Formats: sequence, structure tokens, C-alpha cells
Amino acid sequence: MDALLLSRIQFGFVISFHILFPSFTIGLASWLAFLEWRWLRTRDGMWLEIYKFWLKIFAVSFGMGVVSGIVMSFQFGTNWSVLSERAGNILGPLLSYEVLTAFFLEATFLGVMLFGLKRVKPQLHFLATCMVALGTLLSTFWIIAANSWMQTPQGHVIDAQGVFQPADWWAIIFNPSFPYRLSHMVLAAFITTCFVIGGVSAWYLRRGAHVEEAKRMLRLAVLFAAIAVPAQVFVGDQHGLNMGEHQPAKLAAVEGHWREEPGGVPLVIFGIPNEAAQHNDYEIALPKLGSLVLTHTLDGQITPLVAFHPDDRPPVAPVFYAFRVMVGIGTLMLVLTLVSLFALRRGWLFESKWLLRGWNWMLPAGFIAMLSGWWVAEIGRQPWVVYGALRTANALTPTLAASTVWTSLITFAVVYAIVFGAGIWYLTRLVIKGPAAHEPAPDTEAGDKTPARPLSVGNKEAV
Repeated sequence: MDALLLSRIQFGFVISFHILFPSFTIGLASWLAFLEWRWLRTRDGMWLEIYKFWLKIFAVSFGMGVVSGIVMSFQFGTNWSVLSERAGNILGPLLSYEVLTAFFLEATFLGVMLFGLKRVKPQLHFLATCMVALGTLLSTFWIIAANSWMQTPQGHVIDAQGVFQPADWWAIIFNPSFPYRLSHMVLAAFITTCFVIGGVSAWYLRRGAHVEEAKRMLRLAVLFAAIAVPAQVFVGDQHGLNMGEHQPAKLAAVEGHWREEPGGVPLVIFGIPNEAAQHNDYEIALPKLGSLVLTHTLDGQITPLVAFHPDDRPPVAPVFYAFRVMVGIGTLMLVLTLVSLFALRRGWLFESKWLLRGWNWMLPAGFIAMLSGWWVAEIGRQPWVVYGALRTANALTPTLAASTVWTSLITFAVVYAIVFGAGIWYLTRLVIKGPAAHEPAPDTEAGDKTPARPLSVGNKEAV
């Protein structure tokens, strides 16, 4: 293992761990804004009780996301200094805009959101919650803009020293893949949060704890998933068409498509990519269906892998398998959502043991699908760090020693296991404890109290 491979593993490890927390808090912040809006509209104390429960989980998750994100920025200087030198004129401002417009907005209102419920008027506290939710979405906007430019770069010129110089910021930000990647990522974050809420709610119902709160949360999770999951299927289809136009080698690796198929591209359901022999072993494929899915015609073609020099192809196996994990989990999400929606309308969702167990099992599904999709995007971009313009091997710090990367990688792994292991353990304890009994909450004036709601049936604290 040389410094290049180790640096890629290290960055992949750090960003894979980091993305779990922001993606969860993106959806969770909007969920909190919805809960507080419902409480302000109805003055039903149960909404506030649910809000305060998820607020604790948001605070811990947000903190771990910030800590894990700080580590990534240092690697641009230590491991990828050539990338910083050559693409810093574009990536630097985009990441700075994220700090200025998103992180500062979140930081400004986060304190009010976390500690101001009994100290400020409810309307002002709701504004703080909305600003934090907006900040998470703005942060997503700028991060995806930077990453999408690396995937489909445009709006720049390369000077005599090989440095990328911005020529058109509008084209840089709104590059060809940006709209698809942004909508795909935001929906993925919302769906991830949705299935966590649904999984936690189903677990409470199976235990007979916090029953009324759990019914309300699960009902909302099912209704939202019924909108978001089909929307994600549509966005994913459009994203695939865009990938075929701008990153054909990645699409060929995703599909395991090695050679031209004159009668139409088959859809490979399963296979073992064999890069040496340039075909898939034990392939199971549906004739022509690949053309229909990838080009929306029965005889459409996509560029096969053999059309690219071996040095310009991404690693096929990890991209091929990761994509199928993502699609497989997405299919399970869709099936569970549709069946749950039917059960909800028929009135037997909350008593269905197998559906509740299904939501339990699918609680981490959003995280797994999102990581798989992220690996497809990043590994599929190889061997380029700026697609078609700067190779990953040429972006590495020239003097970096493999032993140095080994040391930092092991250190990261140990520290993450301790610090974030403790954080995840604490999150688990919060979930097990569940929503607390309703406490008096501020009314229209700061400090005023509303009557307490009776404890819900099945609430263990009541027992």
C-alpha cells in the first residue's frame, strides 16, 4: 500500500463517517421545524414533547457532525496539497461560502434553538429552528456545488501552470450534474431521517411504550416516505441519464457493461465483474431492459467499458456492487412504504407485528443506501479527482510518506472508535429512554406556562 492508496482510504474513511451525521441532521432539522410549527398551530402538548425528544438527538448528532467535518479540511493540506494548489481558486471560495452562509447561520441560531425554549417567545424560538433547518440546506447546497464541480467541471480555465482559474461562477456552481446531485442528496437525507423516525416509532409500539407519540410519528413517517421515496426514484433516473452524458465510464462501471450490445443493452441484475477478462462472471441479465432504463428506448446504447483505456476506467467491482446495494435498499423502502400506506388507510398498521418489525429492520437503511450511493459517486469518478482534468495520483502531496499516512489513519480509527462510539452509545440511550412526560411549556409570552397533557397510554414513565 503506497501513500496514494492509503490517502484515498483515509479520506474515504473520514468522509464516510462524517456524512452519516450531516445527512441525518439535514432531515432532522426540518422535522423539528415541522414539529414546532404543529405545536404552535394546535397547542397540543404532545407535539412539544416529541420536539424536545428529537431536539436532544439533533444536538448530539450535530456536534459529532461538526467534529468529524473539521478533520476532513486538514487533509487538503496534508495529503492533497497539489489539489489545493491547483483547484483551490475554485474549491476554496465554494467551501468558504458554505461557512459564511450556512455554518454561521446555524451557529447563530443553534444556541437559541437548544436552550431558549423557556427563555424567548415561542415565535422567536420557532424562527431559530427554521434558521437552523435553512442553514443545513444551505450547507448542502455549497458542499454539493463543490463536489459536483469536481464531477462535471465547467466555468473555468487552466493557466500555463496548470492552475484552475474561475471564469464563470454561475457555470461553476450550476454545473451539469449539480441539480440532480443536490436533489438526490437532499431527498436521501430526508428519507434517512424519515426511516429513523419510523424505526424508532415502530420499536416503541412493539414495546408498548410512548404509544400515542409513536403512532403520531409513524403515521407521519409513512406519509412522508410515500412522497419522498417515489420522488427519489424519479430523481435517480434523471441522475442516471445525466451520468451517461457526462460520465460515461462511471455509468458503464455501474451497469457492468463491457461491450456493445447491438440488440439493446441488457440490465445486469447480478454478476461478478472480471476486469482481467473484461466480462461479468455468473451474470444474470434481462435483455433490452438496460436500454429502456438508461436511454428510455428499447435499442439505445451506452458507451461500454472497452471503449475506455484501462487507465481511464474506474474500479468496476466496488462501483457495481455499491450501486446494487443502494438500489436494492431503495426497492425495499418503496415496498415497505406502499404496504404501510395501505395498512394505514385500512387501520391496521399499528397492530401489524410484521410491518412494525419491518420498520425496525429498515431503521439504518437510509444510512446504508446513502453511503453506497456516495461510494458510487466517488469511486466511480476515479482515476480523476477533477473529472477529465486532474488525476487523483497527480493531486497527492509529492513528499508524503506511506508511514505517515498509516500513522494518521490508525490514529483516526482509534479516536473515532472511542469518541464517536461514546456518542452513538449516548444517542442509543436517548432513544431507549424516549420522550419524557410532558412538562409545562412557554405560551405566547416568554415564561408563561401551558397546562400539562396527561401521560400517554403505555408510557413507561407513567407506570
